[in-house]
Amino acid sequence: MSDTRTRVRPYAWAAAAVLLLALPFYLERFWLQAGLFAMAAAVGAIGINLLTGATGQLSMGHAFFLATGAYGYCALAGDGSDGLTGLGLPGWLAALCAVALAGAAGGLFSPIAGRLSGAYLGIATLALIFIGQHVLFNAHGLTGGFNGRDVPPLTLLGVTFDDSELVVAQVPFGAAEKLWYLGLALLTGAALFARGVLRGRPGRALNAVRDHRVAAGVLGVPVARTRAAAFVLSSMYGGLAGVLLALVFQRTVPEYFGMLLSLEYLAMIVIGGLGSVAGAVVGGVFVSLLPQVLSRYSDALPLVSAPGAGGVTPGEASRYLYGAAVVAVVLFLPGGLVRPAARGPVRPRTAATPLPTPTGTSPGTPAEER
Repeated sequence: MSDTRTRVRPYAWAAAAVLLLALPFYLERFWLQAGLFAMAAAVGAIGINLLTGATGQLSMGHAFFLATGAYGYCALAGDGSDGLTGLGLPGWLAALCAVALAGAAGGLFSPIAGRLSGAYLGIATLALIFIGQHVLFNAHGLTGGFNGRDVPPLTLLGVTFDDSELVVAQVPFGAAEKLWYLGLALLTGAALFARGVLRGRPGRALNAVRDHRVAAGVLGVPVARTRAAAFVLSSMYGGLAGVLLALVFQRTVPEYFGMLLSLEYLAMIVIGGLGSVAGAVVGGVFVSLLPQVLSRYSDALPLVSAPGAGGVTPGEASRYLYGAAVVAVVLFLPGGLVRPAARGPVRPRTAATPLPTPTGTSPGTPAEER
């Protein structure tokens, strides 16, 4: 069975890659934007999973680093023509600097993250949300205040990721179609890098700190430094997700980057599977797509009404559903949605399979002599 799965897996990955690459030619704009939101959520979920799932550090401030990446890109790439702060850097350089800025913000907080753990770190990171919300709403020259600010389009390799049409195989490509391939590239790179980290020496150090801090220190793992490094890496993933979200939204709004967003990211990794890159992607896709699908089909769903029409809105219904999903996963699938698929089917024991014998005996030893 394992040999068959090994042979089939490359073909399955190839088929999935071809399907994802072909989707912009067939899907309408709504579903492309929904997929882009899911990609951005998956990138951010990978980052929080490296911190919470692999290292055991609870963070409630992940939305702060998404906001740092999103607004950092706007400030660095903007030209100041809208009356807001803008340095006018090239889009690709502004995106890299925004990710580095989020990492620097995580580095400033890392001494605290290196010395606190569990609920204590979770409470401490709440301060990041409060500070971030205060700055976003009151630093009008930088963030645009309550109304937010427009996001400058990204230009990379001569392609501008805006709504200017680019015809490919007689299909007009707008911003959503162009950003689809950028999102795929960013998500693939982020997933492969995180997978390499978790499977190498850094991943073993992170798991050792999570499982037993004292034993990890005795074995020579620098516990505080490892925790701080995981926090910085997680914040950079959050900054990258924030940049992608800003490019998709085309406008940043402070209200979006609140505590609710941080809670959603924790729900993503619990539902998908703690400590797993695939689990972070699955959880991110599930939590981010659910409210959009409910909003799309609110007219056909019972007890769900369109926003502003009264009753249960799609956003509220989605929170109820993935809240219930968190409870169901904790009770019945403690490893998340990806664990049963990773374990594969259990091979039944046949009559020809000998039962294991106790140590020190042989199959031919009579029962009275054992």
